[in-house]
Amino acid sequence: MKFSKGMFAIAVMMSLIAGLSGCANSLVEIRLGSDRVSKADASQIINCQPKGKINVSVLAEIGFISRSAEAVEANLLQLARNGAVDAGGDTVVKDSSPDFGKSNFSIYKCRP
Repeated sequence: MKFSKGMFAIAVMMSLIAGLSGCANSLVEIRLGSDRVSKADASQIINCQPKGKINVSVLAEIGFISRSAEAVEANLLQLARNGAVDAGGDTVVKDSSPDFGKSNFSIYKCRP
């Protein structure tokens, strides 16, 4: 069985896209201390000091292929946790997601 040039090009492109999709999850830096930042609901924020807000965004599509919602959400949360470390917070609350691949978070300091 012979592959035509078109079939070969499609196979190469699919391999490249699959490889890039797997790598995209590791593109977000994990900042030192971000593992101690909790995600909470707005109803759980009691006696917490507001530290600011952060708007985060990540790559939601690679070419014409959409990334999984779980991978995108994990990257958004990691960026929010990184931002909380920079702002001196220890808790993030997701406020809204205007578009796929974008989210707004509030940052709080809840622990002494």
